[in-house]
Amino acid sequence: MIAELQVLPRPSGTDDDPHAFVEAAIAALGASGLHHEVSALGTTLEGAPDDVWAALRAAHEATLAVGATFTISFIKLAEGVDDGGPTMDRLTRKFRS
Repeated sequence: MIAELQVLPRPSGTDDDPHAFVEAAIAALGASGLHHEVSALGTTLEGAPDDVWAALRAAHEATLAVGATFTISFIKLAEGVDDGGPTMDRLTRKFRS
């Protein structure tokens, strides 16, 4: 399964670290041990469905645990049954230099 997650915590961080709560979500994804790539507007991760769902929940909840008062998470999912389903590499290989 592939997922892309964008978290929109309110606030997004502190005065000293304006993106701290977003970074907490990224850290939670990293702690999952799943392959993930951070981009400008979200983070893509891949793995077994149960592991992906757990990582998505952990990232969402991490924003609240570190101080956000409200969080919206946007999630896109891709999963298939043929050839092991989509992977980040299969979907992006031809566009990488």
